[in-house]
Amino acid sequence: MRSLLVKIGQSLYRFWFYVLVTLPIVLFFPVLLAVTLSERTYPQFFWLARNIWANVILYGMGCPPRITYDEPLLRGKSYMLVANHTSMLDIMLMLRVSQNPFVFVGKKELVNIPIFGFFYKRVCIMVDRQDSKSRTGVYRRAQRRLHRGLSICIFPEGGVPEEHILLDEFKDGAFKMAIAHQIEVVPITFYDNKKRFSFTFFSGGPGPLRVKVHAFIKTDQLREAQKTSLRNEVRELMLEDLKQDAPIPRGRA
Repeated sequence: MRSLLVKIGQSLYRFWFYVLVTLPIVLFFPVLLAVTLSERTYPQFFWLARNIWANVILYGMGCPPRITYDEPLLRGKSYMLVANHTSMLDIMLMLRVSQNPFVFVGKKELVNIPIFGFFYKRVCIMVDRQDSKSRTGVYRRAQRRLHRGLSICIFPEGGVPEEHILLDEFKDGAFKMAIAHQIEVVPITFYDNKKRFSFTFFSGGPGPLRVKVHAFIKTDQLREAQKTSLRNEVRELMLEDLKQDAPIPRGRA
């Protein structure tokens, strides 16, 4: 009986998430549509997404952000934001990490999500990882956004890994782009998103979402040939952080 009640609660919790994702978009649809007509008004869209949409979802789910910074993100400066990818909450939590407007680079498949996908394709840089032309186009679109003073956010695992994987292998794209544009890489570790709202249907529950924004890594002295070492440095930093935070298995000291 208790197991059944838990599953019912988890089902309602998941349903509530989609209500919270959809409701602000529906309520503010005319405003959101207006601020996505041009790239020039993207900062206004970002403000709405960060301060209304993300807050409604995170606090409505009972998952308040708890963010610590090794150094501050300076206003008006462009960065390459990279984080581990474990949950749909990653998008909302990333919006809370940076007050500076940034643009997500993400999979084109998210366009198929009702309502959310409509705005996703208007404001994000979409990539088809199976299409070399699409990957090349990402660099051009990212360069245009960087010239406008925006930052770029990429989840370098290239997708959400299976839940038993602590941190998947990283793709090169974020690091190649950071070196090409001489912008600092900001490694970000999400600790609790998988536990709070994973892709397993009967799972999750309320609780704080801890985030660590690590010291930035400069790229102004790097060349493209060093993208692999940069990629490995960032992944190792985040992996060690996640290992230290992981619970110790029973029976081990």
